[in-house]
Amino acid sequence: MPSWRFGAALAAVAAYALLSHLLMTQVPDRPWAVAALFGPLLFGLALAGLVRRHVPTLIGCCVLTLVLVLVVARGGGDVNRLYVLQHAAINGALGWTFAMTLRPGATALITLMAERIHDRFSPEMRAYTRWLTGVWVVYFAVVVALSLAIYAFAPWSWWSLYGNVITPLSAALLFVGEHAVRYRRHPEFERATLAQAVRAYRAATAARVPAARVNEP
Repeated sequence: MPSWRFGAALAAVAAYALLSHLLMTQVPDRPWAVAALFGPLLFGLALAGLVRRHVPTLIGCCVLTLVLVLVVARGGGDVNRLYVLQHAAINGALGWTFAMTLRPGATALITLMAERIHDRFSPEMRAYTRWLTGVWVVYFAVVVALSLAIYAFAPWSWWSLYGNVITPLSAALLFVGEHAVRYRRHPEFERATLAQAVRAYRAATAARVPAARVNEP
């Protein structure tokens, strides 16, 4: 990916995070705000369901949309709980995806990603990538725990800042920081770019999540 596209993608993510924080703190229950905040997730899930012809995903999108309509129609603070649930569900699902690959006899997710990138893959790299998979499991668990604690004990504006700004920023810092520290601790490892890591993650997760397809007409 060219550097300008990478920079533009980061700028877009940052702008959406700040916009989400503004909407959640100012007009969280307005129908158009709810659509803007849940729309990307629902669109992404629906698109994945259509591409893979995964009927349960498409049904789930319809159910989630119906729940949102009912909550908005009722009014009140229920919509805030849905924002928290969305945040916890996404991070919990990611953590579970990483954790399931740490079972005995399984190949750790980051190990699988690294094998797609590197021509030479040593036992040291295998051990390191398995350890790193565990680090991400802990990260996602902490994110979910903090999310629920902040929602329960702090003002809503604090949770919004945490969920929309701090969470993606902390994930980016962990991703980039590990990439930088890795070659200081293990200069013998074959180098890989961040773009290669992102592509490998997409390929690895796609391979790990089987799609249930309907029969061709």
